[in-house]
Amino acid sequence: MRSHLLNDTTAERYRSSVTEGIERVAAKLAATDRPFTGVTVDALAPAIDAIDLDQPLLDTAAVLDELEDVYLRDAIYFHHPRYLAHLNCPVVIPAVLGEAILSAVNSSLDTWDQSAGGTLIERKLIDWTTARIGLGANADGVFTSGGTQSNLQALLLAREEAKSDNLAELRIFASEVSHFSVKKSAKLLGLSADSVVSVPVDHDKRMQTVALAHELERCRKDGLVPMAVVATAGTTDFGSIDPLPEIAELCEQFGTWMHVDAAYGCGLLASVKYRGRIDGIERADSVTVDYHKSFFQPVSSSAVLVRDASTLRHATYHAEYLNPRRMVQERIPNQVDKSLQTTRRFDALKLWMTLRTMGADGIGQLFDEVCDLAVEGWQLLAADPRFDVVVEPTLSTLVFRYIPAAVTDPAEIDRANLYARKALFASGDAVVAGTKVQGRHYLKFTLLNPETTAEDIAAVLDLIAGHAEQYLGESLDRAS
Repeated sequence: MRSHLLNDTTAERYRSSVTEGIERVAAKLAATDRPFTGVTVDALAPAIDAIDLDQPLLDTAAVLDELEDVYLRDAIYFHHPRYLAHLNCPVVIPAVLGEAILSAVNSSLDTWDQSAGGTLIERKLIDWTTARIGLGANADGVFTSGGTQSNLQALLLAREEAKSDNLAELRIFASEVSHFSVKKSAKLLGLSADSVVSVPVDHDKRMQTVALAHELERCRKDGLVPMAVVATAGTTDFGSIDPLPEIAELCEQFGTWMHVDAAYGCGLLASVKYRGRIDGIERADSVTVDYHKSFFQPVSSSAVLVRDASTLRHATYHAEYLNPRRMVQERIPNQVDKSLQTTRRFDALKLWMTLRTMGADGIGQLFDEVCDLAVEGWQLLAADPRFDVVVEPTLSTLVFRYIPAAVTDPAEIDRANLYARKALFASGDAVVAGTKVQGRHYLKFTLLNPETTAEDIAAVLDLIAGHAEQYLGESLDRAS
């Protein structure tokens, strides 16, 4: 079995095995003509359940053959232009190359003596990102597993900086369309069930700063502590961006930590055309970025950034076997001092490879393309009497629903849209997401693929309408 260990004696086996795997994936990508096969859980589960993990195949080719049947054939392929569902981007080749390298070398980014150059590369990328945001010379941060972890760490820092002995009096303010991880983080941080104050949004799904000011003032009058305001730069459902400059003013006025969840909107940091849409982000105390959403990176690649590096001390613990305190005096850079994780992948390498190959403008141009595409999609929807579209896009998300001419019952329209989404997924012709707006079911396009065209959007809209009409026709038949 030692022949499977990656080392100096198995380098050729490594090369041939990985090449064979790459060839399989490349062939699959080249032959993919739709984002999904439509396979059901009931159809796929028995094939996986039947595999006896205690009986290895002992041959890479045989394992890859099996993998074709249980994964590759039915995987959902985000690179396809008609995958329009969630915040999953197609990935750029330099980042995939970085993924292959970091997996093989297998550095752990917790301590210098496990990563060396990897530590410095991650730190360089953190500095690059904080400079793009404009957080200042004292800024710092660390890579994380994703936006949920980044938001958790940011709110942990905010909780500690609030310096309250009574967790029950702490309050977090976030818009009613903010990410669910804000409430999840509050629970994990031991805050009360009513600690997250939901602030109303305007017609464009942006936090209402008048309402925020009212809630902050009420918090103060009630003797409570405004621990943090979470402004969102790219909401999951609408891609909306809260009014960052106005929120920054209120945070300064009330002495409140300002966190910007830019997990989605961080692509604007590289944008050639639309960077101004996140003006005010430079005034944040902390920022979440997900490179694996809008920098076209493989999962996972995320970071939490802070204006004041010293606040990261709230996540620091020293262990004699790992990062003893003396290492701080010896100026040995251990990233575990800043992180909620200990063992941690060298995910920063993917972004490094991307920037060194494509440059920031290259990434920004791709993100600008999907933002432009969203405008085209909105124009199509606004001009199509079959659909109701919620808001004009700020980033690359469109929320809409099919409205039949002959049906007025909102519940029946809900069911038609739910059916259309389910039927479209089952067909494999396209994948779209869904959400609720004011209690009603809507559909959602999250456009993150520059290869998607307005013609793709129009074709998927026709498919949606066709499925909805089929459902309504069958519903009328059942009722008659």
